[in-house]
Amino acid sequence: MKKIILFIASLLSLTQARADEGMWTIYNLPPQVYEIMQNEGFSMTYNDLYYGDTALKNAVVNFSGYCSGVVVSPNGLVFTNHHCGFEAIRSHSTVEHDYMLNGFYAKSYEEELPNENMFVSFMVDQVDVTDRLNAMGLADLDPFLQEALIDSLTNVLSDSVKRIDKTLHVDIDPFYQGNRYYATTYQDFTDLRLVFTVPKSMGKFGGETDNWMWPRQTCDFSVFRIYADPKTNGPAAYSEDNVPYHPKRWAQVSMQGYREGDFAMTIGYPGSTQRYLSSYGIKEMRDVDNTVRAQVRGVKQEVMLRHMNASEAVRIKYDSKYAQSSNYWKNAIGMNKCIDSIGIISQKAAYEEKIQQWMDETGNYKDKLNFRKLKRLYTQNYEPAYAFNNLYESFFRNSELFNRARKSISGMGLDIQGPDTKPNKQYYVFEDNSEEWDEALDKEVLAVMMKNYAEHVDQKYWPDFYKEIKTKFNNNYTAYVDYLYNKSLLMKTGKKIYFNKKKFKKDPGLKFGQDVQTLIYSLYGEMATNAVEISEQEKCLCDAVVRMEQDQPHYSDANFTMRLSYGQVGEYLLNGHPSGYYTTAESIVEKMDKASENVEYEAEPIMRELLSAKDFGPYTDKTTGKMQLCFLTNNDITGGNSGSPMFNGKGELIGLAFDGNWDSLSSDIFFDKQLARCIGVDIRFVLYMMDKWGHTDRLLKEINAK
Repeated sequence: MKKIILFIASLLSLTQARADEGMWTIYNLPPQVYEIMQNEGFSMTYNDLYYGDTALKNAVVNFSGYCSGVVVSPNGLVFTNHHCGFEAIRSHSTVEHDYMLNGFYAKSYEEELPNENMFVSFMVDQVDVTDRLNAMGLADLDPFLQEALIDSLTNVLSDSVKRIDKTLHVDIDPFYQGNRYYATTYQDFTDLRLVFTVPKSMGKFGGETDNWMWPRQTCDFSVFRIYADPKTNGPAAYSEDNVPYHPKRWAQVSMQGYREGDFAMTIGYPGSTQRYLSSYGIKEMRDVDNTVRAQVRGVKQEVMLRHMNASEAVRIKYDSKYAQSSNYWKNAIGMNKCIDSIGIISQKAAYEEKIQQWMDETGNYKDKLNFRKLKRLYTQNYEPAYAFNNLYESFFRNSELFNRARKSISGMGLDIQGPDTKPNKQYYVFEDNSEEWDEALDKEVLAVMMKNYAEHVDQKYWPDFYKEIKTKFNNNYTAYVDYLYNKSLLMKTGKKIYFNKKKFKKDPGLKFGQDVQTLIYSLYGEMATNAVEISEQEKCLCDAVVRMEQDQPHYSDANFTMRLSYGQVGEYLLNGHPSGYYTTAESIVEKMDKASENVEYEAEPIMRELLSAKDFGPYTDKTTGKMQLCFLTNNDITGGNSGSPMFNGKGELIGLAFDGNWDSLSSDIFFDKQLARCIGVDIRFVLYMMDKWGHTDRLLKEINAK
């Protein structure tokens, strides 16, 4: 999460910015920020942090495009969160060999499990290319042509680095709401294998009860290994001949722990923040995005959970999907609570009055930034945006029928067979993928979503199939869904679908998908013009803030590029009382004892035994004499930072970030230094579980913690 504008209620000016908040790009880390880091206990040189093969940044990876991770051994071991490895663990699980339930340890290289569509990406370099794009006329183009120009330069730069090393590529991303553009060079490794995971009872201990909450005792980690070409030590597609990767840099794992007030730093890939967002944008986020997400997913998840609890096979299929859905369901609820309790919208509006006053006094942005216009644009977009979000949350990625309908409409991902010269004889086949979904759950979710959508969205925004539900099925959504699954060719697994024949054009499943897609495009078109103008206004607002406060360092909103955040280990006031900055083995045993009251505190007997030990040996904290499980820092994080390494001032690994706290779930738009905390799993807890439960002697020797 990023901190650009501090909203402090009554004691401090709203224009004050703190240099110790924010997610900073490392290649151009402001000198003021680096100096503060040194004053707070950071002892590495800037060169050791960023430049050269041995720079600390080279130990940090983008984990599969949705999380972060850290390399911890000379043989390419990677630590990330358990929930980041969730889908890989689930995909290897069966009822007979349930790695999600029972955990997994590969006792040799040969037993390490490959994973499709997973990767780690190393950031090699980053540079500002804004001036180059402006010289090419970027500012004079409409948004679509701007995108084409950026893609063109991306290809030029990628071709350039590939001449040096064919395994490199370049991405260009917007920063500061599109006021700047940075080109980042990456190297991707696509042979990533699962090495170790604790059982779900520990990797997701506390479940949704404890999600986003403090205190936490979750052992949220999993271990993977990067494999490389045996000849070049570079990226290679999966092959049995590949060998463990030997990285340029790996993080030294520390057994020395931390104390309150110690310097702490995360480096990772935060996904998205909107701290420059206007008060009108925040209101839309609360009323349109979060409210809809919380309501729709709450209804959907009730159905999913009921089916999952009734069948182990269904649970294995949907564990990952449920976790992904519920994580930001609870986040949306918590964020809205914080927006209202802190009064963020009114505070942001007051700050915008200060910006307006500065504009009036200086003449800056007089003809560019117009708050009244911005309010009008958001107001005009409210109704279609509300319908759009409901439609997306209700139907997209929620049913196999709609997934297949979308593929049939777009042709994306389909293997077209038959003669090229005879379109009417061309066909495709949906192969059996029943290991990925359950028909009973799928059908009930779709029926419930149809009903819920109709109950919450104005009838003028209903897809056309609702007419058929009313006239032919007497508003019986279950009957309509049964009809679709029974009659649609899309659900006839293994059957040839001749998509160019007139008969298929009338397929009820296809028509259902087309009706949803048609409405999506209609709503998108209704919002498009205003959306472009809103984007331009928000871009100007960001630029105005940076210019008005040009004597202070400012960071860009997160966009899943590498960022550094720093701060200290420390507690906060939780419900008026000190929260404590770490949890202990005793506290998880206390929760395990309450498993009869809350199933999410259940764990295997061996876990209770291990965590009830009287002596934790080298994993005991030397200061407190306790086995510490999780701890708090005030590092600035958001989604995507999951799995980010937490370093001490020497650049040694002391933990893995895995969550934020409930009291500051509005941090994506407003960072409250008093409340916002990063929750991390203590690396000694990680090693203890690997040692005493997993007996992973070969891995512990490889990691060589000190």
